[in-house]
Amino acid sequence: MSAKHIRLFSFYVPKGEAEIYHDEVMERLEQFTLAAKDSGIMLCHENEKGIYGDTAGRCENIHKEFPSIKAVFDPANFIQCGEDTIKAWQRLSPYIEYLHIKDALADKTVVPAGKGIGAIPYILSQYKGKILTVEPHLSVFDGLDSLEKEEKTSINEYCYSSSRAAFDAAVNALKELLRDI
Repeated sequence: MSAKHIRLFSFYVPKGEAEIYHDEVMERLEQFTLAAKDSGIMLCHENEKGIYGDTAGRCENIHKEFPSIKAVFDPANFIQCGEDTIKAWQRLSPYIEYLHIKDALADKTVVPAGKGIGAIPYILSQYKGKILTVEPHLSVFDGLDSLEKEEKTSINEYCYSSSRAAFDAAVNALKELLRDI
């Protein structure tokens, strides 16, 4: 498939028990690094809620133990884990290969980039890489089309009538932020 990057996760662990699984997670990640060695494929770990590497500290542990594994930085996932995104950025920026753009409110609701507390304008201004991906995870209200007659209505500011509309909102929000940088 000619992939240059493979995004991976560091295994789901029971809530509050990540440190108990440290050795097992590291052994499994080592197997990934061995499989990728000399392949020309870069492994990139995304911080994801509920996995071993959901906090900046544990992500940093992964990157220090496996320098060949680079970081995918997802601000919304850090917010959903109670992490400050600026502090996470400062801690992880040496390891970041690309940004996975998604924002969230304090209540953990995913919103378009720049509409939440993810400090995405700041992060974009600091980012020196070239790869950005968009992961909207925005709400789609499936019944919205049937409610709409002549006038378009909105359930809330960040709820969309289709996956396409949600994706377009996510991309347009990112474009707006990039224009301002």
